[in-house]
Amino acid sequence: MGWIAGRFKRVEPRRRVRVRRLVLGLLSDLPRKNCWTIAEWAGESTPDAMQHLLSRAKWIADAVRDDVRGYVVEHLHDERAVLVVDETGDVKKGIGTVGVQRQYTGTAGRIENAQVAVYLVYARQRGHAAVDRELYVPCSWTTDPGRCRAAGLGEETAFATKPELAACMVARFLDAGHRAAWVAGDEVCGGNPKLRSALEEHGTRYVLAVACSHEATTSAGKFRADTLAKKVPKRAWQKLSAGTGAKGHRFYDWAVIDLANPETGNRQLLIRRNRSTSELAYYRCHSPARVPLAELVRVAGSRWRVEEFVQSGKGLAGVDEHQVRRYASWSRWVTLAMLAHTFLTVVRAEEHIRQPAPHGLTPLTCNEIQHLFITLVVQPVHTAAYRLCWSIWRMGPETTYRAVVRDCEI
Repeated sequence: MGWIAGRFKRVEPRRRVRVRRLVLGLLSDLPRKNCWTIAEWAGESTPDAMQHLLSRAKWIADAVRDDVRGYVVEHLHDERAVLVVDETGDVKKGIGTVGVQRQYTGTAGRIENAQVAVYLVYARQRGHAAVDRELYVPCSWTTDPGRCRAAGLGEETAFATKPELAACMVARFLDAGHRAAWVAGDEVCGGNPKLRSALEEHGTRYVLAVACSHEATTSAGKFRADTLAKKVPKRAWQKLSAGTGAKGHRFYDWAVIDLANPETGNRQLLIRRNRSTSELAYYRCHSPARVPLAELVRVAGSRWRVEEFVQSGKGLAGVDEHQVRRYASWSRWVTLAMLAHTFLTVVRAEEHIRQPAPHGLTPLTCNEIQHLFITLVVQPVHTAAYRLCWSIWRMGPETTYRAVVRDCEI
């Protein structure tokens, strides 16, 4: 909390305490995390203060985001770190939540009424954590000034594609003075020439996934990616690990094809083949100087880090469990959830260095650290009267609740 405390200097001290309580609540083992459940867990008499903190209190979420980014880089710094860009969707009901519309989300695996955000994750061998986030605001919102105004967005809010949001976050990371060896992303990013050009202008190396229909230019002409894959001779394929998963190393066959380089730098098409199903995946690569195939494979494998963040961020820190409608509240909730998840990641990384797991034991995971931290350090204890007052809050009018609170003297 010391990293972000300075962002609340102009707010009464008690609100800084509530920020701490909210972050601890995000780290708790509550089955559902929102202002109501966290306020009850933390010892608040009503959810009003938590809701005020997310909606009307005076603090800047982007400034706290910058603090989270600095916290991640300082504790997980690695010269070979990879910035991974990916999107995730949260299924929502109704039409009032900022950015929501019927759109495809990988969370559900289909088109749903959902809110989609793009995340930038700092990935290295010791751990990975989100350093930035942007909400995807569809055209159905940006072309409706009244709807934007109602959700706390400026009426002049312009539409930005997901690759444009990714480029903005990468540029923000680099402009802050931080460095990362590579950028990795999915097909949405890889298929966008403007994003690739922006990364090249920054001198940033990348390995971005592309579709099988993606066209790449070689010395022999322009071809689809799947057509080029058929031209790879058998001797060119190499068995390499894309990193370790839950069941050990993820081995695939890999091949790389040099592309035409009209400008400076090396451009290549990386091809991955599943050793069981022969399914192919493709990546556009760029680097100022030529790099070994094993390095390209390492970066391509880092893309799974963002999926792990999304899974653990939602499961451990409630990134997706917000019940807010306006943009300011969304950005505040997600930023504090990123901080909570980063805390677990940093503790895990440092514990693995200080106290490696004894032989036969699994190394500490973020899940186990969360369980131990909440159980042994901050688990609040509440009386039966306190629990009953919250039950009345949920069931009855506020006047009845306040009368019971006075009787219970809490």
